Amino acid sequence: MVKVDVKYTKLFINNEWVDAVSKKTFATINPQDETVITQVAEGDKADIDLAVAAAKKAFHRYSEWRKMDASQRGLLMLKLADLMASQARYLAELETLDCGKPVKIAEEEVYYSATVLRYYAGKADKICGNTIPADGEVLSFTLKEPVGVVGQIIPWNYPIPMMTWKIAPALAAGCTIVLKPAEQTPLTALAIAALIKEIGFPPGVVNVVPGYGPTAGSALTHHPDVDKIAFTGSTEVGRIILGAASAVNLKRVTLELGGKSPLVVFNDANVEKAAQIAHAAAFANGGQCCCAGTRTYVQSGIYDKFVKEASEIAKKRSVGNPFDDVQQGPQIDKEMYDKVLGYIAAGKEGGAKCMAGGDKIGGKGYYVMPTVFADVTDNMKIAREEIFGPVQSILKFDTFEEVVDRANDTNYGLGAGVITNDITTALSFAKQVRAGSVWINTYDHVTSQTPFGGFKDSGLGRELGEDGINAYLETKTITLSLPKQPQL
Repeated sequence: MVKVDVKYTKLFINNEWVDAVSKKTFATINPQDETVITQVAEGDKADIDLAVAAAKKAFHRYSEWRKMDASQRGLLMLKLADLMASQARYLAELETLDCGKPVKIAEEEVYYSATVLRYYAGKADKICGNTIPADGEVLSFTLKEPVGVVGQIIPWNYPIPMMTWKIAPALAAGCTIVLKPAEQTPLTALAIAALIKEIGFPPGVVNVVPGYGPTAGSALTHHPDVDKIAFTGSTEVGRIILGAASAVNLKRVTLELGGKSPLVVFNDANVEKAAQIAHAAAFANGGQCCCAGTRTYVQSGIYDKFVKEASEIAKKRSVGNPFDDVQQGPQIDKEMYDKVLGYIAAGKEGGAKCMAGGDKIGGKGYYVMPTVFADVTDNMKIAREEIFGPVQSILKFDTFEEVVDRANDTNYGLGAGVITNDITTALSFAKQVRAGSVWINTYDHVTSQTPFGGFKDSGLGRELGEDGINAYLETKTITLSLPKQPQL
């Protein structure tokens, strides 16, 4: 086992490391062997109150942060990106220890997260309003202003990327932040908070409060001095947050929630290449991905060949110690491990044919075999519900019209994919499927520049791209009366 130095375990409030007011701590668990990594300060309402007060003070109109030039905000963000990149291996190892992600992939995610910071750093001094040819003897124009104090709640599956998705546009816009990391994976958020302080962000601009959803999370979403909530996680919790955000004041809300994304493979596709794309779509991050393409629809002419190919790829997928050169580590915790195994059992009991995997691995750690089911039908539990584990369901279809209707027959609408050599088919599918992102002959290609978010129960609003920063801005209209022109 690689030894990783865990440096930060306290709350980060107002640029200071502090114990929870209650002095409580909670254990963060290593999913590789189920041992305790360390104890982390457990924030709750009292700590959220302190963090929000610090963020509110930092947002005051005369504060150092509010008086700072927008270009200077961007420079601070660029410095943070560079510092993260220079410590990529350490951050990756800390991530791997805390969530079981293969370290090579975790390191790539750190570099990717730095690109998100750099993208929004470039936006900081390019936030522009408009002049408006309004009726009457007036001059009208708009200003774009930061929404205020924002509460951000991030998930455990991509802790570092999700943190940067949240803080980068908020900082570029000039907001101040109280961030609650997932209780399963608090360590890298705290490590990045240390870098934020080192770079020289003013006190109170970014605050990080680990804790549990029903306590710290609830206090943040209900707080009257929080102007916006951004959350990534399950649809079930998203509904709770949406209600909480309107309970005290009408907070702005961005929700990136669950999915059950379809990936459609047509007869003209290269089967080997399509199977590889579909494998990556379903099994990336051990299937712990909200836009995972776990409903793989394959046209009947190549169905049998595709199932065979997909099954062979899954059987060869390497699973093991994430500090080794493997493709898949353990699932995040026992709750999710048991849930995934329950779905696998449900697939077998429901009549699907298990072509690969179908069981746990070993007796220590939360390891699950990459599992492929064939002969799946739309009414089966594994085809209807989000599994969030390494399980691929392969369904057969005959016609274009049929598969579009079946792909849309879900409460979710986060992502979708299509594999075909016919551009008309591809674009027709992309137009007709109800999903926030549609990938053609690729899958899950998400960059700093491309908006990401869902239709229906997959969420509200968008992150990344131009839409991402707009979510942290208010539009103010200013109208000035002009003197009447004298008659000549």
